[in-house]
Amino acid sequence: MYNNLFTDSENDLQNKRLKLDYEEITPCLKDVTLVWEKMLGTPGRSKVKFDPDAVHAALTHGVPRQHRGEIWKLLSEQFLLRQTVPSRPPANDTPYKELLKKLTSQQHAILIDLGRTFPTHPYFQAQLGAGQLSLYNLLKAYSLLDPEVGYCQGLSFIAGVLLLHMGEEDAFNMLKFLMYDMGLRKQYRPDMIILQIQMYQLSRLLHDYHRDLYTHLEQQEIGPSLYATPWFLTIFASHFPLGFVARVFDMLFLQGSEVIFKVALSLLGSHKPLILQHDSLESIVDFIKTTLPNLGLVQMEKTINQVCEMDVSKQLQAYEVEYHVLQDELLDTPPTLNQQQRAAQLERTNQSLRQQNLDLLEELQVSHARVCSLESRVEALVQSDSQLREQVTELEQEKQQLIGTISRLQDLLDSLGIRTSPDTHALPPPTRTAPANTGHTLPHPLALPEDL
Repeated sequence: MYNNLFTDSENDLQNKRLKLDYEEITPCLKDVTLVWEKMLGTPGRSKVKFDPDAVHAALTHGVPRQHRGEIWKLLSEQFLLRQTVPSRPPANDTPYKELLKKLTSQQHAILIDLGRTFPTHPYFQAQLGAGQLSLYNLLKAYSLLDPEVGYCQGLSFIAGVLLLHMGEEDAFNMLKFLMYDMGLRKQYRPDMIILQIQMYQLSRLLHDYHRDLYTHLEQQEIGPSLYATPWFLTIFASHFPLGFVARVFDMLFLQGSEVIFKVALSLLGSHKPLILQHDSLESIVDFIKTTLPNLGLVQMEKTINQVCEMDVSKQLQAYEVEYHVLQDELLDTPPTLNQQQRAAQLERTNQSLRQQNLDLLEELQVSHARVCSLESRVEALVQSDSQLREQVTELEQEKQQLIGTISRLQDLLDSLGIRTSPDTHALPPPTRTAPANTGHTLPHPLALPEDL
């Protein structure tokens, strides 16, 4: 029995070493590791809000590879604690183990992509080995949980990264968190509208931050969809070194999907001189897809450091509104198509608008819930203010009573012939010179008169 336990433990350690077989780009120093271990070991951790600046600082200095999966869970807990309004959970709440017992219509598509997901990593190399089977289970379960998305190319890489750092069921929970709480599932929906908006947002960011590169790409008619689509759908996992991808996931769990834009912008900006040297569509796209991902360790760490300092949230919100306005203007242009083509175009537009309406309705519901939450907080603050005012009134009354008591005590002391100092301490009566040779004993200074 003990031999079996020892063998199982040894296999688990070997399996963990196999999973974490990638080059770390930001080695985590011992003192930073201790900071993480202290946070991970906090009693009742899932309900404790840590200082966001302290968490950000620790993340900037690195994440210990052996604790990365647990740290991602901690970051997801912190994200949920900071949310004033809970995210809309999946309609299907079937447990993971129950989902595994069911059949999925996405089985064929999932099986095809198993061999394409991290094909050179030892954990996923063996055909239908432990790694591929776990990946299949995870993707199958999610396709059953979220029928609207089902399975989409790109999800296998996100699931694969999670599986390298935690067990199947934890990976499933973290995938649910990324898709629903972080909102990544919108970009995998069949209409791909959100992905189109993301490509427009990236193009506008490029225009604002690197105008010369934007102009160069526009002259060659190269939009972000030609090179950045897999960056968004796989969170860079399909083309970039795994150590770099792990750091991107660190930031993703801390800051949300905005990180993808910041990483893309930083990568394009840092390679701008080399991209500008290419003057054809084929050579530019080939450079961005094949050469650019082969980053050196220094370049990878520089990119992550830039991402830690960037903030593009306001621009992203503005560009999303701008995209919708432009779409509305396009709808107002006079028809130049025949009736059948026009009908087909209107049908596509209507479908797009219906989906946008659903998105806006969801946002409206979240906003309404947030308003209700704020109103509840205001009401609680008003009640607290009223209680504090009552306490102040009671304390004022008590103060007046104490002043009256002090006054009565002062009068009593005066009637007893006891003088008091300004700070209410009793003073002895003035010293008198004793008469010489009278033979009488002087009374005690504090003796009461005999007639009292």
